[in-house]
Amino acid sequence: MKTLLYALGPMLSDPVGIMVFAVLLVAGAGIVPATIAGTAVAIAVVGYELARGKKVAALQWISLASVLLTAAATLFTGDPRFVMAKPTIVYLIVGSVMLRRGWLNRYILPEQLALVGDVMDRFGMIWAALMFISAGLNLVVAIFFTGWWPLFIGIVPLASKFGLFAVHIAVVHFIGQARLRRGAGGELQPLAAE
Repeated sequence: MKTLLYALGPMLSDPVGIMVFAVLLVAGAGIVPATIAGTAVAIAVVGYELARGKKVAALQWISLASVLLTAAATLFTGDPRFVMAKPTIVYLIVGSVMLRRGWLNRYILPEQLALVGDVMDRFGMIWAALMFISAGLNLVVAIFFTGWWPLFIGIVPLASKFGLFAVHIAVVHFIGQARLRRGAGGELQPLAAE
């Protein structure tokens, strides 16, 4: 349970500005209020981390930068097509960052890194793939199913992330427990077949 709560915190805080923006659009708020609220929340999340003296993760900086840049463009142009394309751009950037080894290490307790670090790296690639798929789906829905876009963006990306998160946590826990049992008699070694 401690591992689950440790991992869930950053998962919810990284994209919270974008989630607020999407929820407000689904609820019928206009582009301007949704953009301002999403921007304020993204700034507050990073400000909170800085105020606590914590290191702000790359994904949080990316989220904040994308919210600030796209918010400015959205408010300047008032073009809803730009707003709808924004998640595609964000997902492509985030997916690219997720291709870097070790980015998932902050989502597990430091003492577990030696035990399941290699599994976390593999899941890092799976998360990157999910971001690229989400980018493509968002663009298709925004262009060809524009009327459905607010509902799509409010449900599908978050549901897919929580689904992968559940699988990720279960697999890492299972492999970690298997390695602990196997390593009880000696030094821990990652399973070659895993």
